[in-house]
Amino acid sequence: MAPPDKPTSRRTPGGAAPNSRRHQLAAADVANRAGQRRRTAALVAICVVLATALLSYPVYLVIQDSRASNTALADLGVAQSDAGCDPVATSPASGNQNHVADGTPVTYDPAPPASGPHYASPAPFSKRFYTVDDRPAVATLVHNLEHGYTVAWYRPDAPQGDVDALQAVAKTFTASDYDPTQKFIAAPWTTADGAFPAGKNLVLAHWTADPAQPADTTLQQGVQQACATVSGAAVGSFLQTYPATSSPEPNGA
Repeated sequence: MAPPDKPTSRRTPGGAAPNSRRHQLAAADVANRAGQRRRTAALVAICVVLATALLSYPVYLVIQDSRASNTALADLGVAQSDAGCDPVATSPASGNQNHVADGTPVTYDPAPPASGPHYASPAPFSKRFYTVDDRPAVATLVHNLEHGYTVAWYRPDAPQGDVDALQAVAKTFTASDYDPTQKFIAAPWTTADGAFPAGKNLVLAHWTADPAQPADTTLQQGVQQACATVSGAAVGSFLQTYPATSSPEPNGA
């Protein structure tokens, strides 16, 4: 009788037996490498998604700003007839070229102000909308009034719809280069600054002068219009009536 065949030993292509420690280590290494490739691929995918989002967000903001700038003022907020605006109020202006040191407390009457003593440097031309967190001092913005800006003082705790509408109004003034028709700033008037007109959420302010004699302080006035609700049409009407050219220093930036 022929002797039985001896069992043959199966080996992996690397030469190790299937159940040997060498084989187990090799299999674990293969699994680890595969897992690492999967993790790397997932990380790359996440990075691509994040990079796309980060790159797309500025584009989204540009598109939103472009849409806002191309929107007619009359289409923003409520109709002028529904804005609850008081008749325009005027008062003798004061403070022409009266610069006080930065940090000096200044009290304005009436308030929010349309004229008065102010700090030596105005806020930048390119900034249109301020919040409580980034607003310059009131006395800084009064200098902007002297240069022909219309400042839309708003109640920071106004309904969010009004704040959003006013921000949209501000975005319609987008000229990056100096343009006197773009002199508009929206800024909050806080409780620390003083009382705000009862029942109103917006006060439009302008410092007027006779264009033929802008330095004649006897012809200068502070102009204000308080509104219960934001109306782009009301803002546009106010700007048309009181342009930047009708101010003590219309050529100031």
